Amino acid sequence: MSILQKVPWLSLILVFLSYIALGWLVSETNPPLFFWFILGVGLLLLLNSLTTPMSEVVSFYTILFESNLKSFAVTILAAFLFFLMIAWFRVFLDALLIISSTILAKIDFQSQGLKPGLTFWLISLFSFSGLGLGALWNNLV
Repeated sequence: MSILQKVPWLSLILVFLSYIALGWLVSETNPPLFFWFILGVGLLLLLNSLTTPMSEVVSFYTILFESNLKSFAVTILAAFLFFLMIAWFRVFLDALLIISSTILAKIDFQSQGLKPGLTFWLISLFSFSGLGLGALWNNLV
């Protein structure tokens, strides 16, 4: 079976469309170039964390709960993030769209048996293409 037949195109199209929406939304605020750089680095970190194999993620999270102090700090951080979620509900929904479409693509890539490296690069390609197209589209319209 060819690699092109194994790629989950529908999931990649959903990732592409959701990142177009993000690019459009960010471009409406006319951010400086430095913000686009920070957004790109943040998206690469998000994509890397979402395409990492689950065994590595579990070993990372066990470090967070080794002591009572670390558990308390994680609990306080989670409560603060929950407050931000409620306070900025619109931003939370946009972030949820991005994360859920990326997770869907990761699950589809895993079910097809494709390697994590290929998953990361293809999702990154489609997400950054969508982000750039959304920003370009907003500037042209």
